Amino acid sequence: MSFTAQVKDELSRIEPASRMAELAQLSALVRVCGTMSFHGSGRYSIRIATETGAVARTVIKLTHRVFDLETSLTVRRSVLHKTRNYLIEMPEQDRLADDLTSLGILIPGRGIALGVPEELLKTREARCAFVRGAFMAGGFIADPRGDFHLEIAVTGEEFARGLADVISTLGASVRINRRRGAYALYLKSFDDVLCLLRLMGAQRMARVVEVARARKSVKNDVNRRVNAEVANQARSSSAAVAQLELIDRADELVGISRLPPAVREFCVARRENPELSLAALGETFDPPASKSAMYHRLLRLEQIVGEEGAPEKN
Repeated sequence: MSFTAQVKDELSRIEPASRMAELAQLSALVRVCGTMSFHGSGRYSIRIATETGAVARTVIKLTHRVFDLETSLTVRRSVLHKTRNYLIEMPEQDRLADDLTSLGILIPGRGIALGVPEELLKTREARCAFVRGAFMAGGFIADPRGDFHLEIAVTGEEFARGLADVISTLGASVRINRRRGAYALYLKSFDDVLCLLRLMGAQRMARVVEVARARKSVKNDVNRRVNAEVANQARSSSAAVAQLELIDRADELVGISRLPPAVREFCVARRENPELSLAALGETFDPPASKSAMYHRLLRLEQIVGEEGAPEKN
């Protein structure tokens, strides 16, 4: 089961605490993944298609409990993709138009509502339920172990902006991206996704996300430390190679035995320990020499080579 399916399965088991919350959740479910057909004055039918069994169960449960509408369910299996498709149909019936009005989907005398049903969203509980329904109908959440994000695909710019406003009032930051005539509400911040999961009621999956984030943080920290250590070692190796070349040049021009004692000691130690950093090399001396002291010996060596290797003036 995908991570998205696990989240939707948990959300399908949440019981809205009030009729207003039930209406809000069902409104979002129908609006996002439903198709309405017109059959003459005041006559409509609804078709809701989904690949998620949890969504189909929730639509049927709420439809029967809130409105007691006649519904039918057809389950089809895709041979190509090896997935199930659920088709819920609410045929033309006497109370359907009134029920669609109660859901804020129809506006009497004006037709289909373009925005969100603000009359249903006056309480925080109802707004959370509305977002829960929208996510169940058109949402996707990536596995938190990878490139983590959450999105909800909807149609209609006014509805997309209204849904984004609802999410913002609940405390999560959301962006809207247009995709091939549709709209995707997009959350990428770990904190925003975690906030939205909790608001929708997916507490168990929110804890899974928190654990994944903690593990990812530890892994990233280890990787950063390893990369920094590798980079430091590479720099130290390059510096040591340059120092050994400088020592060879000093030996050629002056002779190691004729160098000042401190510089001579540095040259001998570096040849014996080519892999050590300057600071670590100083630790091999007795008594130990500081990194600063080692650096000054190196500068003195460079000065000697520069003076001895300079061409003589006529």
